[in-house]
Amino acid sequence: MVVIMKPGATAAQIGAVIAKAEKLGCQTHPIYGEARTVVALVGDLTQITREPFDALDGVAKTVRIQEPYKLSSRSARPENTIIELANGQVVFGGPEIIVMAGPCSVESRQQIIETAIAVKEAGAKVLRGGAFKPRTSPYSFQGHGLKGLEYLAEAREITGLPIITEVMTVQTVPMVAEYTDILQIGARNMQNYGLLQAVGKTNKPVMLKRGMSGTIKEWLMCAEYILSNGNSNVMLCERGIRTYETATRNTFDLNAVPFIKETSHLPVVADPSHGTGLRELVPAMAKASVAAGADALILEVHPDPDKAVSDGRQSLTPAMFEQLMRDLRRVAVAVDRYIGEAPVNIDAADVLERVRG
Repeated sequence: MVVIMKPGATAAQIGAVIAKAEKLGCQTHPIYGEARTVVALVGDLTQITREPFDALDGVAKTVRIQEPYKLSSRSARPENTIIELANGQVVFGGPEIIVMAGPCSVESRQQIIETAIAVKEAGAKVLRGGAFKPRTSPYSFQGHGLKGLEYLAEAREITGLPIITEVMTVQTVPMVAEYTDILQIGARNMQNYGLLQAVGKTNKPVMLKRGMSGTIKEWLMCAEYILSNGNSNVMLCERGIRTYETATRNTFDLNAVPFIKETSHLPVVADPSHGTGLRELVPAMAKASVAAGADALILEVHPDPDKAVSDGRQSLTPAMFEQLMRDLRRVAVAVDRYIGEAPVNIDAADVLERVRG
């Protein structure tokens, strides 16, 4: 159930709605939009009627939300959620399409700094890289952990790029949150409810990847765990699902992008790297994602993909990424969006000489 306030409703009127709801045993989540405020009510609403709220000053109407996902639904918030980083220089959910790029795994200090400089020069606005890696085999490279986070932080200091990295356990949430700008929940952890609740209690933006066998409804319900714990800065990442097809790593569900945009107010991220698993297919699916309405892309880029310790087959070279960014800008303009140029304010040659030395 949502209580939709009239335009210009006062703080006191909004407070009266919240007080009434809490007195009736409901949890409240005020959602402040540009035009009006909506107070979402969650909990056991079977005995709650609309009349007590409709009678309050400043209330336009009270509406029951039919979908099981309450806080992520467009019924609760018609306007897009906007997530800002770097003092407003990076904005998810607006007209600009944000590109996040970097290696699957942070392998070394030189590798992540070299990649960070390359993707920034091409126009990426966020650096991705895994410090903790969930791998199918326990014998595969699992990431450098804290040292990887420190390398990412140094790359951010040099380039100015905010960073996104995966958090895998409840215990490591505080440590990862200290270093990163966006917490990533990987596909294998989509339904790790304890972890979802833990990141929901932080003030860091969260990117929730769709599980490899997760339905869209299940995905949105997992977002509810984060939202209901107080963190409204959530974005949803389509990264491909498991089907009977074996020609590609996953089946990239491009349908999910416009469907989520229609159903939810949360920003939508597309991951064609994991969605296809083949670097030669990544550019086409990245362009298709922009055309379908994605708010952001997350792409794997590695200085030497054939020597990558993980996901090299789906990683772009810096040269391929630079060409893709040029192509993506043309697609973005065609759908009334844009991909901005990243200001390059570093002496790349000097930095790389020091790092390699």
